Amino acid sequence: MTATYIPRIIDTELDEHLATFPAVCIEGPKWCGKTTTATMHAASSISLADPEGNFRNRTMAQLEPSLAMQGSEPRLIDEWQEVPAIWDTVRFICDANPTHGRFLLTGSATPRQSQQPMHSGAGRIARLHMSSMTLAEQGKSSSEVSLRGLFDGQAYTAQSHLTLEQISQCIVRGGWPAALELDDKQASLTAEGYLDAIAHEDISEVDDINRDPVRVQRLLASLGRNEATLASKTTLLKDTTGQARHQRNARTTQASQLAETTLNEYMGALERMHVVEDVPAWAPALRSPVRIRSTRKHHLADPSLAAAAIGATTDTLRTDPKTLGFLFESLATHDLMVYARAIDAHVMHYRDDSHLEVDLIVEMRDGRWGAFEVKLGSAQIEDGAANVNALDRKMRERGQRAASVKAVIVGTGAIAHRRDDGVQVIPLDTLGV
Repeated sequence: MTATYIPRIIDTELDEHLATFPAVCIEGPKWCGKTTTATMHAASSISLADPEGNFRNRTMAQLEPSLAMQGSEPRLIDEWQEVPAIWDTVRFICDANPTHGRFLLTGSATPRQSQQPMHSGAGRIARLHMSSMTLAEQGKSSSEVSLRGLFDGQAYTAQSHLTLEQISQCIVRGGWPAALELDDKQASLTAEGYLDAIAHEDISEVDDINRDPVRVQRLLASLGRNEATLASKTTLLKDTTGQARHQRNARTTQASQLAETTLNEYMGALERMHVVEDVPAWAPALRSPVRIRSTRKHHLADPSLAAAAIGATTDTLRTDPKTLGFLFESLATHDLMVYARAIDAHVMHYRDDSHLEVDLIVEMRDGRWGAFEVKLGSAQIEDGAANVNALDRKMRERGQRAASVKAVIVGTGAIAHRRDDGVQVIPLDTLGV
């Protein structure tokens, strides 16, 4: 790797997959660094989004997909979704010769159902998700508290250095590699430009369906306002259409139904672009009835997008602790999702009909699970600890295995340590894989 390349958490996982599978597909939002990282692991490459020669590479791949495969291996095919037939071609070639590490695919959008490849590629093409940079990757977290180590029973002590101003800066700047060397204002403009590109171009190009940029912008603003919440589709619909849902006449009902259909289509497009990465509800198999809410928690791909969508700046966040708290949860969720993927775990949330709610659940493939509350300041640690302890107790009483990890992730005013009740306090700038 060159001296200018900043190592990413996915590098190790990518090496492991290239040593195991014939092909690996890296998916994730635009600008998160997929192409740069893939290039560091590839021997040759071709970009189907390259406009040179009136998109010569794309035209060639459309006419004869196998031509895009010609080159030293691992062969990188960047933005493969521009020619969906590429997927089936890679699968066919790997079926004939399943040697590991032959192809790398990168894509910032998933083709809609009607354009999906004929075959899944199972056993031939492994999928990896890549996000924008975490605090650890940016050098802003010491990574002294290991998520993997927590599940192995380790306790940690580490010093935090985050201030409210620094947290606000981390949120507004986000984790875009291209913004690392920019000042705060320029980094904020990067996120704003990202949203503008989505509304005016990307969301229509993802499946060649023209969509209203104004409505897209209103939906993104609604998602930003409802970041890290369980806001219903009705709430998003009201924000997006500006129309009161309680009106009963037939004309209003018809318009509302049309708007809801449009909302579903817009959300589907944003999900295929990896702009929206909602956190699903955790549903443990309990031996006694507990009604668990199944609503997904809204989460944009990078906290800077939520901040830009609502016009938040470093200065405004410092004077609005409620909004800062929601966006801090977004920042913590973003990083925890990346760290969890690196240890083959999934991130979910929990809420039941008794109003017990835990911000984030990390579940390992072997069934071990951890409960994580996210709190902006140390004064809220007791409340967070009470929640994770209550969930652990409820699960054990109902025949579920006990929590392997109970933790409170905090922003400021705390030192990493394990409390007497077993709850690990984790300043976000000490957390890592």
